[in-house]
Amino acid sequence: QVQLVESGGGLVQPGGSLRLSCTVSGIAFSINNLGWHRQAPGKQRDLVATISSGGRVNYADSVRGRFFISRDNAKNTVYLQMNNLQPEDTAVYYCTVGGWTNGGDWTPSGSWGQGTQVTVSS
Repeated sequence: QVQLVESGGGLVQPGGSLRLSCTVSGIAFSINNLGWHRQAPGKQRDLVATISSGGRVNYADSVRGRFFISRDNAKNTVYLQMNNLQPEDTAVYYCTVGGWTNGGDWTPSGSWGQGTQVTVSS
């Protein structure tokens, strides 16, 4: 079964940066598509970024130009570099495995890690 372990969260001031990591086991990492989601208190879990097995990336409008997703297949790890963080980025961040429907909608596999808390505050 797939296991996902997120790390790298913390408390950062507005304008700061963090890099999240997610190590994945139990699957053939290199042939899978990966995504980062986030969930703020009282809100639904939203998609932040995806990266395909071939390296194609997509971002939510709210983070495009500030966040960057990447993957290291040798380490079975997906990263999320977050720059110019703002208070509205405060959330628990999760990674997952998934794919796209014929209509292009991202669909998570349903397996989630424990998440990593990101708090942006002065």
